[in-house]
Amino acid sequence: MSKLNESDFQAFEEDLEILVDVLRKTFDSEHSRYYVDERGEALYVELEGLDEYNDEEIAELAGPVLDELDLDFDEILLLPLKK
Repeated sequence: MSKLNESDFQAFEEDLEILVDVLRKTFDSEHSRYYVDERGEALYVELEGLDEYNDEEIAELAGPVLDELDLDFDEILLLPLKK
């Protein structure tokens, strides 16, 4: 990802918040959090209750959401939320 100016960064953060919120609702999670690894250009999204789904169900549910994604990440990883 390239360097972002302040307004670009705010828009990027808003897009991330929207994405995580949609994923949280998709998986009926009450809690979620995310982490951006800028060096690896990866997004890690932790969702409460994700461990109740198998890999196939996760791909089926998250696929359409991630297909609509307009963020520049090499990798997006969905993980169960560990408190």
